[in-house]
Amino acid sequence: MNTTDNRTLTLERIFDAPIDLVWEAWTKPDHIVKWWAPEGMMVQVVAHDFRVGGKWKYTMPMPDGSEFVSEGEYTEIEEGRKIVTSANFRPMTEGVELQAIFEESGDKTKFTFNVVHATEAYCRQQEEMGFYNGWGSTFERLNALVSA
Repeated sequence: MNTTDNRTLTLERIFDAPIDLVWEAWTKPDHIVKWWAPEGMMVQVVAHDFRVGGKWKYTMPMPDGSEFVSEGEYTEIEEGRKIVTSANFRPMTEGVELQAIFEESGDKTKFTFNVVHATEAYCRQQEEMGFYNGWGSTFERLNALVSA
């Protein structure tokens, strides 16, 4: 058994778009700002150094005047197939690994999104905090963007 299974949350989607388009939506800042946030929220790309060892940082202004910060460092990039990055989503989630896996499926893209947490307890807590709803709605925005 894979030792990360009990501390990984996974979402799978079939995007109604070719893999190149979905990859571009994940890797180009002018596309990221259109989907990397829940509906009704704005996101700003502060840093986006898309290479292994490169850092990324996106911010979202919150209605109360505070700022939600997403940031990490790319640890693995397999062109057109896989992106692995460390990630912090302050103030809610810290010290996770994101794995975005892209597979061609005819003229569509099979997408697998894994979030690996430090412990099983932290994984369960994140699930209870709304992981599937939050990322699910974000990926609905991504699907709408790439299938338009």
